[in-house]
Amino acid sequence: MKKTERYLALDVLRGITVAGMIMVNTPGSWSYVYPPLRHAQWHGCTPTDLVFPFFLFVVGVSVFFSFQKYGNTLNKTSLLKVGKRTALIFAIGLFLNSFPQWQMELPTLRIMGVLQRIALAYGIGAILVLSLRFKPLIMVSGGLLLLHWALLYFLGGDSPYSLAQNATIPFDTFILGEAHLYGGFGIPFDPEGLFSTLSAVVTVIVGYAVGHMIKASTKKQLPIRLLLVGGTLALAGWLWGFILPINKPIWTGSYVLYTGGLATVFLGLLVWVIDVRGYKKWTSFFVVFGMNPLFIYAFSGLWARILGRVIKVTTETGESVPASHALYNNIFVPLAGNMNGSLFYALTHIVFFWFLGWILYKKKIFIKV
Repeated sequence: MKKTERYLALDVLRGITVAGMIMVNTPGSWSYVYPPLRHAQWHGCTPTDLVFPFFLFVVGVSVFFSFQKYGNTLNKTSLLKVGKRTALIFAIGLFLNSFPQWQMELPTLRIMGVLQRIALAYGIGAILVLSLRFKPLIMVSGGLLLLHWALLYFLGGDSPYSLAQNATIPFDTFILGEAHLYGGFGIPFDPEGLFSTLSAVVTVIVGYAVGHMIKASTKKQLPIRLLLVGGTLALAGWLWGFILPINKPIWTGSYVLYTGGLATVFLGLLVWVIDVRGYKKWTSFFVVFGMNPLFIYAFSGLWARILGRVIKVTTETGESVPASHALYNNIFVPLAGNMNGSLFYALTHIVFFWFLGWILYKKKIFIKV
């Protein structure tokens, strides 16, 4: 399979996940979101719960190809690259959490987040995949998932997979401090915390293993292999879910296998459609996102904070409201109502950031984050 063909399917998958991340993170109102665009309340997996692991999966596939020039081994040069990229992505995530800095309250600053999870999962995962041969790597991955399961079970409370009693809370509280955890669940609990990063690393490794499979397969073999392997992983995760629930916030091992399997299946379908069948015209929209994925995602987060925290609009009654609130209520709700207006607000952001990505793409500007 030619290198450019292989990368096209990967760039499309990467672009789809970035567009999906923008979609689920920027509704016009969190009170009006269609169910598929919401996370599962706790156990379970909605389409929205696939977006983040799909992105980590693509990170893993990309690691395989990007480190080929270093022989896919850990040495001084590759370690330095991993370290720099990990620190940069983590720093950008921390910057977004604290933005706008002039309003920041350091004692309650959330330390972890999506970009921080990406940074740590990438950094730890890259070191493991570059240090180990393929078979030992698979064994270590299984060991990490079993270790995470054991820690959840033995260190949690009477209901170890529940929100209130899972082992993530005491661990992250001890390391990070209760005031620095996410509070969106009603209690201090961080769905992108340190404890669950242990299993999230394996999502990156699954992607790396798929990259290994891509390199070793011919064009005709690849879609079938990806579908078989992905289907097996997804089935294993689903079955494991009867014992260890599929759960994104604590990133259970069953969730890793289930979502990693679905990502592999989806990539297999893309390879078949794009590379085998040759249907490529539709891909250009997502390729734009796939060329500068982390930059576009980070900038979308910054933009959302600017609209929500920095720019204020004065209403007819003299009330000062965030610009995002004014845009949604004054433009999108009158056009489409509450629910569809919220959806169109998110879709408008996708188009806006696609246009930004298109400008960068046309000018051949690729921002490495």
